Amino acid sequence: MSAAIWHDAENGAYSADLALWETLAEEAGGPVLDLGCGTGRVALHLARRGHATIGVDLEPELVAALAERAQGLPLRAVVGDAKRFELEHDVALALGPMQLLQLLAGSAERVECLRCIASHLTPGGRAALAIVERLPREPEGPPPLPDVREVDGWVYSSLPLDAVDIGEEIVIQRLRQIVSPAGELSEEENEIRIRTLAAGELEREGVEAGLVPLERLQVPPTDLHVGSTVVVLGKEA
Repeated sequence: MSAAIWHDAENGAYSADLALWETLAEEAGGPVLDLGCGTGRVALHLARRGHATIGVDLEPELVAALAERAQGLPLRAVVGDAKRFELEHDVALALGPMQLLQLLAGSAERVECLRCIASHLTPGGRAALAIVERLPREPEGPPPLPDVREVDGWVYSSLPLDAVDIGEEIVIQRLRQIVSPAGELSEEENEIRIRTLAAGELEREGVEAGLVPLERLQVPPTDLHVGSTVVVLGKEA
């Protein structure tokens, strides 16, 4: 339960990329794969707009939460590894939102993932993969507010502390706090590391995996989130 709550709190409110994914889904005209779907921020958005969607995530708890929310929608949630998942049907569009590719260990794992994606794309299908190429040099605006979620009287707060580019990785730090219904506070620091990755490098890896670079799109920054580059790769028809 806690993994789903934290995922909702820290990711659920982000919406800057949704219009782009919706446009790509409309252009694809076929089933959509949301890889690293979590509790369904993107998958639910697309399914509610009538797009047949498959969500794949490594965490069973997150997939279970998505499956419960997807009832009555054209959405199927599947437990699977981004590098070696298996689907019953091919898709016209594969999405990798929220820097999914940068969570993998390095180039070899990314190529493995891209090959798996390519094997599940219909001829002429596309993969759209969001990456953060660099952090802003100086923070802009006021300090960020915490992401907060209340569940059954328990309050979950996640405060962004810092994001630091240390060369091969970007380290993202948060302070997670839980307040019980009785007012008791517990807290811990949480750290996520993503590999640094340039769009050109990802395009070269896509070619190695049998895909063709098509275009680069942009997700604009918000007050709380940096912008991202979306690398679009295609499978030959």
